[in-house]
Amino acid sequence: MNKETRQVWVDWMRVIACLMVMIVHSTEPFYLGGEGSRILTLTDARWVSFFDTFVRACVPLFVIASSYLQFPIHYSTGEFLRRRVVRVVIPFVIWTLVYALYWGEPVENLQNLLLNFNYAAGHLWFVYMLVGLYLLMPMLSAWAERVSKRELQFYLALCFLTTLLPFVRALAGDTPPVIYGPSGIPNPALYPLWGEASWNAYGLFYYFSGFLGYMLLGLYLRRFVGELSWRRTLAIGLPAWIVGFCICFFCFLLAVEADAKGVFPIEGPTGLAAVWETTWINDTASVCLMAIGWVLLFRKINCSGRFFERILLPISKASYGMYLCHMIVLAAASGWLRDSLGTGTEGQLGIWTTPLQIIATALITFLVTALFSVLVQRIPRLGKWIIG
Repeated sequence: MNKETRQVWVDWMRVIACLMVMIVHSTEPFYLGGEGSRILTLTDARWVSFFDTFVRACVPLFVIASSYLQFPIHYSTGEFLRRRVVRVVIPFVIWTLVYALYWGEPVENLQNLLLNFNYAAGHLWFVYMLVGLYLLMPMLSAWAERVSKRELQFYLALCFLTTLLPFVRALAGDTPPVIYGPSGIPNPALYPLWGEASWNAYGLFYYFSGFLGYMLLGLYLRRFVGELSWRRTLAIGLPAWIVGFCICFFCFLLAVEADAKGVFPIEGPTGLAAVWETTWINDTASVCLMAIGWVLLFRKINCSGRFFERILLPISKASYGMYLCHMIVLAAASGWLRDSLGTGTEGQLGIWTTPLQIIATALITFLVTALFSVLVQRIPRLGKWIIG
């Protein structure tokens, strides 16, 4: 986009969402320790729940931004996919190889890449999902061009209904057993609903679930939501965000405390954390409500002065590269801070040890990766292949 047509609020949202992702990943060492789940103290559990909940809508914000700018597409399918390959796929392949060589056993990692991403670099799951949405956009663009507001509201309501399914599953059955695949990543055996069975995963709402709803939300904002006043923005966005936050925050804590039974530290397999995170999943109602609140707030940002032009805009353009490379910096920063300050309430700052480490890790990672990505992106020809 040129300066006249650029959506300033999208750049602000993309940069802040990038920082939010780093806060999420800076929080993980405090409930995912070593080879399994581990929380040292109840105080740590509260800090983890607060920080992770506050920024949990970061990934939906990226999808909404991408949809708002790209969907429906206004050029040929071939041209759209060619641009996405250069912008998204090539940098992803490069950084996938970097992580495969940097963490774990390189030979085994490279062999596993034929089937999935390197699980040591778990954040790369996002790119597979994003590319899947890009493959859908050309197919749905003709419909998106002519869909009415009422029709789109119907499909948004249907997508939101699917965000309630995790709660229905929890109420319908006991805590599901955890099944481990070849990667060791847990896959809960979910209670089957409305057409689902051991031989069929494609139930009634399967095709309306996941990140499709956020893609449609980006379309809805672009086509049918004009400029909202601050009063209307807060009247809609603030209650949505608060409700979503409370569900995420308290449900995580209640799940942890129920398993701990008053005794900390609490430890278990990785699947235990997967159960704690039930209301943190990106396509649950709680995260969806927070995403709505965040995006309505970001739409009110129109600051496009010198700071935007010189600092924020270059970071926004390099934000995808920051996402790809940030885990290398984050792991080093987190390890250094934990070694320096200790852990839990026995750390050098007492109850403030954990929040300081989370904030410091995220900020160090953000600044280092922003500088690196902006500079590399400026390298002629090669820069866009590495950073996007």
